[in-house]
Amino acid sequence: MKTLKAVVPRMLVFFILLMVITGLVYPLVVTGISKVFFNDKATGSIIEIDGKKYGSSLLAQEFTSDDYLWGRIMNLDTGTYQNEEGETLAYSWASNKTPAGEELESMIAERVEKIRRANPDREGEAIPVDLVTSSGSGLDPHISPAAAEYQIPRIAKARGITEDELRAVIDRYTDGKFLGIFGEKRVNVLEVNLALDGILK
Repeated sequence: MKTLKAVVPRMLVFFILLMVITGLVYPLVVTGISKVFFNDKATGSIIEIDGKKYGSSLLAQEFTSDDYLWGRIMNLDTGTYQNEEGETLAYSWASNKTPAGEELESMIAERVEKIRRANPDREGEAIPVDLVTSSGSGLDPHISPAAAEYQIPRIAKARGITEDELRAVIDRYTDGKFLGIFGEKRVNVLEVNLALDGILK
C-alpha cells in the first residue's frame, strides 16, 4: 500500500500540470482561435473608423440630443472608481428596484415625461416599454424597432431629413432574430447614430 509520502509528489505534479493546462494553455489557445476566426468579437466588438474608436457595439452609450436615437435607461456609475492614471472608470449593475416599489414607479414616470416632451408628435401614443425601463445589465446597446420608430419624427425634424431616409438607416442596423427563430428584432443605437453622423457607412 502506497504511503502518503509517496503519493504527495505525484499529486503536486498533477496539480501543477492541471494549473498550466487550464490556466495558461487553454486560455491562450481559445483566445488565439477567437482572434483568428472572430477577431472583431474577441477584441470587444469595438467600432473603429479611420483609426478612431467610437465604442463597442455591445455596450450602450447615452444620447440625449434631439437629433439622435435614444437608448434604454442606463444604470451607470462614473463617480466611484478611478484607475492608476486618474481616469474615471464606469461600471453598471442590474437594478434591484421592485416593481411594487415607489422608487421604480417614480423613475419610470420621470422617464415617461421626458420621452413625451421630446416627442410631441407622438402625443397620445403608447411609449414602447424599453424606452422607459432599463435592461438587466444597465448597458443594453439595443432597443426594439417599435422604440426606434417612435423617435423617427423627432430625429427627422432635427436633422432635416425625411422619415423614410431615417427608416432606411435604422433598418440597416436592425438585427433579426437569432437563426430566424430565437429572440426579437433589435436596433443598435450606437451604430444608427454613427451612421446618421456619416461616420459609419
